[in-house]
Amino acid sequence: DRAGALFVGKLLRAADRGVRVRLLIDDVFSTGIDRQMALFNSHPNVEVRLFNPLSRQSFKYWSYLWTFERANRRMHNKSFTVDNGLSIVGGRNIGEEYFELKENVMFEDFEVLTIGPMANEISANFDEYWNSELAVPMEAFGIKVNPDELDRWRDYIREKAEESEHGIYAQAVNSTLLLDIHEKRVVPEPAEAEMVSDSPDKLLNEVGDSDYARLAVEIRERFQAANSEVLIITPYFIPQESGTRTLEKILEEGIRVVIVTNSLASTNHVAVHSGYARYRKRLLQAGAEMYEIRADFIGKDTDWGHKPDKVTLHSKASVIDRETIFVGSLNFDPRSILINSEMGLFIDTPKMGDVRTKRLLDGLPRVAWKVDLDEKGKLRWTYDWDGEH
Repeated sequence: DRAGALFVGKLLRAADRGVRVRLLIDDVFSTGIDRQMALFNSHPNVEVRLFNPLSRQSFKYWSYLWTFERANRRMHNKSFTVDNGLSIVGGRNIGEEYFELKENVMFEDFEVLTIGPMANEISANFDEYWNSELAVPMEAFGIKVNPDELDRWRDYIREKAEESEHGIYAQAVNSTLLLDIHEKRVVPEPAEAEMVSDSPDKLLNEVGDSDYARLAVEIRERFQAANSEVLIITPYFIPQESGTRTLEKILEEGIRVVIVTNSLASTNHVAVHSGYARYRKRLLQAGAEMYEIRADFIGKDTDWGHKPDKVTLHSKASVIDRETIFVGSLNFDPRSILINSEMGLFIDTPKMGDVRTKRLLDGLPRVAWKVDLDEKGKLRWTYDWDGEH
């Protein structure tokens, strides 16, 4: 799509300038682009590896079912690092819907741009996965390509990228955020941070082995050490029994817990919502505050000039005591915690933690249903904003 073509086009230009480009992709949704990836990989400055690839010897989804136990284990990490000095970490994938380019749906995402020594740690984490036995070089698939084919494909990608450069890329350069950065209304905030990542060996070992699920263990311990408040923003929320007990214990100690997730209407995975619904009433009874995003909430026009029909929360973030912000790839569901690999940053920044919390809490009544229990103990959804009830 346009986002992918622009991204690959920019990587090709960097490779043509002599930049070393390494692209590591989880394979679960990439088996239809093997030839394109082999062509990209044939550039002397480009290396592409597929993580935990499915078999190419049979029909894609039959292969998935036949080897489900292995194929179900996915790398969900998301990071982008340049020159070991700048990194972007969060939950955004490279696709049109994640950049608000689709006119019918808007995925609300959140990530952090880090500049400085932390980028080295993120790069080292990439190397850990890059060198894993599960990261398979494109050469291993035996796809034959020739330079003429690469040149034709490069011309095609460049044409698509140039179309975007005069369209979506030009609009992005003039977006509200970049203009705010240029005018210094948004400036970097110095902060201490810690990167925590699951080991790639998590995907090779038994599901739920805490020795390899480093991120889930870390975030649980930080929640348990909270002094006053835990704010959780996640598109998919299935705490299971263990997570529910952890949150109940936190609430018993007088810690405020606010949970923001998708409603049935806004989620893009209905099955996940059904898993979440079974824990909702229990957490409300324990004292949690819960909000579900309104799918039909449409604010101002996007920077692309349209108003999507539907909003879906895709952000994965937490704020602890208004002092520590977590941002990364982890959803609060069994797949992220037990099955997939995940990574993220814990950023110690009381100033931004306070700002982030206030902005979210102030904005929730406008974009979300408040879920609570009525006098009879039944679930109730309320909305009260600007005269609309």
